[in-house]
Amino acid sequence: MPDLSHFADPNDEHNARLMANVHPSDWVNPTPEGRYNLVVVGAGTAGLVCAAGAAGLGAKVALIERHMLGGDCLNTGCVPSKAVIRSSRAVADVHRAGCVGVDANNITVDFPRVMERMRRLRADISDDDAAARFRDRGVDVYIGDARFTGWRTVDVGGQMLTFRKAVIATGARAAVPAIDGIEETGYLTNETVFELVDLPSRLVVIGGGPIGCELAQAFSRLGSNVTLLHRGDALLAREDGFASEIVGRALRGARVAVEVGATPVRVDRMGDERTVTFRSADGEREVTAEHVLVAAGRAPNVHGMGLDAAGVETDPRTGVRVDDRLRTTNPAIYAAGDVCMAEKFTHAADAAAWIVIQNALFHGRKRVSDLVIPRCTYTDPEVASVGLTAREAARQGVAIDTYRRDFGDVHRAIVDGETEGVAAIHVRRGKDTIVGATIVGRNAGDMINEITVAMTNGIGLGGLAGVIHPYPTQAEAIKHIADMYSRTRLTPAVQKWFTRWMAWTR
Repeated sequence: MPDLSHFADPNDEHNARLMANVHPSDWVNPTPEGRYNLVVVGAGTAGLVCAAGAAGLGAKVALIERHMLGGDCLNTGCVPSKAVIRSSRAVADVHRAGCVGVDANNITVDFPRVMERMRRLRADISDDDAAARFRDRGVDVYIGDARFTGWRTVDVGGQMLTFRKAVIATGARAAVPAIDGIEETGYLTNETVFELVDLPSRLVVIGGGPIGCELAQAFSRLGSNVTLLHRGDALLAREDGFASEIVGRALRGARVAVEVGATPVRVDRMGDERTVTFRSADGEREVTAEHVLVAAGRAPNVHGMGLDAAGVETDPRTGVRVDDRLRTTNPAIYAAGDVCMAEKFTHAADAAAWIVIQNALFHGRKRVSDLVIPRCTYTDPEVASVGLTAREAARQGVAIDTYRRDFGDVHRAIVDGETEGVAAIHVRRGKDTIVGATIVGRNAGDMINEITVAMTNGIGLGGLAGVIHPYPTQAEAIKHIADMYSRTRLTPAVQKWFTRWMAWTR
């Protein structure tokens, strides 16, 4: 078995409980008997859903994981990051309490307790992904390295498993840019940052995407002196421009030193300090910190599995090559999740797993391109999107009309003191067909679901105009936008007809 001691730092009761669930040291692999209907390689979200779903339908299933069941989401991603973000939001709320007439003095952040809470909650949630739980659901769980030895065979720990169908769900890891000295000086990623027990006095974050923005804001609120270096001209470059601007203001408001157009070129170390030299429009500059956190994207895990022997084509940047039904270049093998999809989200991996189950086991014809996948960046305010942004619509030649509501005009946001936000919905020009939306607000991740439901079920803005929203809620912003669209239908001709009708009926 691989050495996973560094995944359980610090070695406390919570991490001991985590490891007992997701990588038990005394685990004994089963002895394979006959051919499996489905072999799943990788036990992150996509792999766990594939294994549990197929076993629940009566299939004979093997699940192979070399590291930790639960994958990135449980162990080094969604769960620990949102626990730390929650603590950082509490700090921000206390600081803002004076704005709502509540005195809050002597604010103290106990960082070791913040991280202890995160580890405790992660261990609690790990019960859902435990190896024993999946064994009890009828899944043969193998812990060890998987290596394909042929088109329908895979070796794990010296045991040969044969299968009718298989799915590769090995996920992705942090991508580390080629910066002179970074390997020698050492750095943090999302896979190691949650091992910290002491708050870094100074932290450099490389990357202005979702992970970089979330953690830069969180650590700054918890008391670190944070500098964020981003090569591009705008943070969260995938999102609508107004979202990037609002998040930039929020980060700077949290005392994060944001440097856009900044390319790191070298990292040097002197004792416990690291100095990052970066190039910007102002020339070369330096910033010194205790730690450097690399948050510059994700790289698919495609190496060391013998995929060539299985006839599975891969790309080091995009991962396993799949078609729209998630089938690889070996028709007996599928892939799902971060290892093959551009949308590297837990909920996207979950949805993809069900496509694999239907297509692999039941000769289904489900397509990934039919999915409507929302996304959310958990900064404060949050940025949630679904469908096309205005930039993507222009690139694809889709003519749109955009309806927008600032939260400064939404009564609940005003009384909550959370007016820094926008809801924008894009529709096909001249129609009410929703093609995309972006919401920036404290609860944007929850609000975007209404738009996702509408898009999935073909409900346009006209349909949303007829939905009653409780007053006062921030989600009323969506109702306001729908009403904006309805008013555009009241053309001069319609108004003239309506005036005549009212005169006739008097």
